[in-house]
Amino acid sequence: MPPTPTVTVTYLFDPLCGWCYAAAPVLARLQATPGVQVVLAPTGLFAGAGARPMDAQFAAYAWSNDQRIAQLTGQPFSQAYREQVLGQPAGRFDSGPATLALTAVAQTEPARELEALHAFQLARYVDGRDTTAPTVLADVLSALGLHAAAALVREPTDALRAAMLQRVAAARADMQALGAQGVPQLAVGDVATGRRRVLGSQALHGNFDALLQQVAQA
Repeated sequence: MPPTPTVTVTYLFDPLCGWCYAAAPVLARLQATPGVQVVLAPTGLFAGAGARPMDAQFAAYAWSNDQRIAQLTGQPFSQAYREQVLGQPAGRFDSGPATLALTAVAQTEPARELEALHAFQLARYVDGRDTTAPTVLADVLSALGLHAAAALVREPTDALRAAMLQRVAAARADMQALGAQGVPQLAVGDVATGRRRVLGSQALHGNFDALLQQVAQA
């Protein structure tokens, strides 16, 4: 049974979350499903206080976790990513810049925000590009033809930064209200009435038809 035309799916995520990257194919199919509106809600999990240096110990942990994700989902994590991102001297694990870049897309061409997120993920995990660098993010957006967003990333305004902080705060409040733990998560239901429920991350890494049934039942 297909979802009704009023179903809104809120995607709680972080741009540097490997499991969120693994969910990318399902999210793309979900967004393309008639009657489903996917709304992105970046949680800032790995931004601000959640950011950290990319030291050797953390890089080893991240690579081990990424290999597990690859084995379970089939999503690729390249050697270029391992060497050029995880192995970058004095690197950072900070999703703040990517979250700011996505907010720039949300303000200029909101219908393409999920596309931009997927492009950032591929740039990092496949091409081995450092998506904590604003210049890299701007170049990715330019390659997609998202020139207005790219210009904002290259010269961010106070208004853009404020909008990003507002989005993150709203997403975190949403998670708390729904009792959601970690990312990725989907919140489905009627935002206006507050009748919503959380579909755990397993729903994003399993059978797509089963996910659609859960969305339809919301």
